[in-house]
Amino acid sequence: PVFFLRDPRKFPDLNKAVKRDPRTNMRSATNNWDFWTLLPEAFHQVTIVMSDRGLPASYRHMHGYGSHTYSFINAQNERFWVKFHFRTQQGIKNLTDAEAEVLVGKDRESHQRDLFDAIERGDFPKWKMYVQIMPETDAEKVPYHPFDLTKVWPKADYPLIEVGEFELNRNPENFFLDVEQSAFAPSNIVPGISVSPDRMLQARLFNYADAQRYRLGVNHHQIPVNAARCPVHSNHRDGQGRVDANYGGRPHYEPNSFGQWQEQAQYAEPPLKINGDAAHWNYREDDNDYFSQARALFKLMTPEQQQVLFDNTGRGMGDALDFIKYRHIRNCYACDPAYGEGVAKALGLTVADAQAARATDPALGQPGLL
Repeated sequence: PVFFLRDPRKFPDLNKAVKRDPRTNMRSATNNWDFWTLLPEAFHQVTIVMSDRGLPASYRHMHGYGSHTYSFINAQNERFWVKFHFRTQQGIKNLTDAEAEVLVGKDRESHQRDLFDAIERGDFPKWKMYVQIMPETDAEKVPYHPFDLTKVWPKADYPLIEVGEFELNRNPENFFLDVEQSAFAPSNIVPGISVSPDRMLQARLFNYADAQRYRLGVNHHQIPVNAARCPVHSNHRDGQGRVDANYGGRPHYEPNSFGQWQEQAQYAEPPLKINGDAAHWNYREDDNDYFSQARALFKLMTPEQQQVLFDNTGRGMGDALDFIKYRHIRNCYACDPAYGEGVAKALGLTVADAQAARATDPALGQPGLL
């Protein structure tokens, strides 16, 4: 339900950190963990990825999340903040590192095969959809940032409200036609659903749709899998690959004298209440709570689940340089001493040495080094 970043400017850096090393052309634990450990807001997501839920057994046995904060606008033109949840009805099922190693060694397409075969045999997977609803003015009152993609809304504050369910009950006849050409983007929304000041969402509103324009063309919305099932009247016209009547000979400017494309001010969203100056702020000055939610998650784990977290982290850090391992141990210890001790033991190191190593950390002085 969370992500590694809350500043969209770091998105390209995440991609670079997890890509292959430019010299060895191999994936690099050093590059990956160097980036994560210098971005303390990533700690919540790192904890989830290294937990027993880090390797779902299949697509059917995992939850889905909208993650970002969106908004609902009701018939009275009132805004409510909302988060979307899709909870699997097949139950959660995960793999250990050892199980995943054996499975992938035998079948590189295990997840795709599992989903396809389940649908083919009539075992249709289902997910229940829930929402969390926050009144608009609560955003200024809660002790956490409600638009921060690295944090969740506690269900005790905003409980899940069941909306309905969806079912996958048919495999596509042609994978390229109906899957490869599908153009998902968070800007594809319907009246009554809107967005929020979530900075990561604001970036994705443009970037994802722009990627689809580059990948599939400016008229990708006319590809059958993306086409609306109801009439659409917009001033989007012309462009490569246009295959409909292109609105014929009607004018497509506004205002005009011919009754086309008239403004409909009655459908405007309510004004967004904002305050303060517009600038690029150091968000760490606004919110440096990197560990409270990860700490709550850690304390919810059983001792067995905590040990899986320690062991997965130890294996995951692999051949990362020691000063990076020490840095992560310090972050884990700041979250919870037992977390730090467990990871240190899994790495064959000590918390004491990790604390002492801070003085010689090459990143000393950088804001992400805690």
